[in-house]
Amino acid sequence: MNATRYKQDIKNKAAALGFFHCGFSKAEFLNEEAPRLEHWLQKNYHGSMGYMENHFDKRLDPRLLVDDAKSVISLLLNYHNPIKQTDPEAPKISQYAYGEDYHFVIKDKLQELLDYMKTTIGDIQGRVFVDSAPVMDKVWAKKAGLGWMGKNTNLIHPQEGSYFFIAELITDLEFEADGPMKDYCGTCTKCLDACPTEALIAPYVIDGSKCISHLTIELKDALLPDEFKGKMDNWMFGCDICQEVCPWNKFAKVHTEKRFVPSAQLLDLNHGDWIDLEKETFQNLFKHSAVKRTKFEGLKRNISFLKK
Repeated sequence: MNATRYKQDIKNKAAALGFFHCGFSKAEFLNEEAPRLEHWLQKNYHGSMGYMENHFDKRLDPRLLVDDAKSVISLLLNYHNPIKQTDPEAPKISQYAYGEDYHFVIKDKLQELLDYMKTTIGDIQGRVFVDSAPVMDKVWAKKAGLGWMGKNTNLIHPQEGSYFFIAELITDLEFEADGPMKDYCGTCTKCLDACPTEALIAPYVIDGSKCISHLTIELKDALLPDEFKGKMDNWMFGCDICQEVCPWNKFAKVHTEKRFVPSAQLLDLNHGDWIDLEKETFQNLFKHSAVKRTKFEGLKRNISFLKK
């Protein structure tokens, strides 16, 4: 089936669902990425994220995830919310975790897009992915022309910045691929210079084991490493520093997704409230939030570490 004539229809439907960019690439083995990933893992830059070592072949070849896969459709969903927590001394949460867990929000939208494709086009096969399977989101989005890989290792779009989620729909339909765009980071090193834990060890290379997001979310140890005392910049969940300093984020627009709007209670908790946070409050506050990933004990560990 020649699916090219459906391409614009899919992009229009994606836009109607709230995705602000949609691009297409050929489902094939990632030849250039394979040695990079292998080297990155060998250097233990994935830290405690042992799952990054799993399914190495699937991570590099979408055809192992979806039978007879022909195309990878990459989509971007804005989450930018410049509103700050009321108390400037309160421990900080990354913007992406302000509202409802993005996994649920995006999967709902992707499933609706896939259903639309099946209704419009006919008997097709497809599978949706939202940061929960061995799919290299940023690489596929780059191949689909949705941005370039910045020196902070985030995907950057010239009109949108980098405050967005990346998702994929892998299908057995064959589309004309959208070509990649050039790198516009130039000589800028603001992200490398700003990282307080020196996780960005070189342009385009991150030592995940030093990243504040890794330390506050992925690392499950009872205590955080002493070497990071005084370097956490008051982040208790995630970190936005390398995005906050990126000049391209002057173009970032405020999201329009109602499910990403933070509760007033979350924004209004002051420093003392976070120090005294109880499990019941945590469960109520983050019932449908990505913050649940660190669990109550993990968040308390992070907050306690910031006091030292």
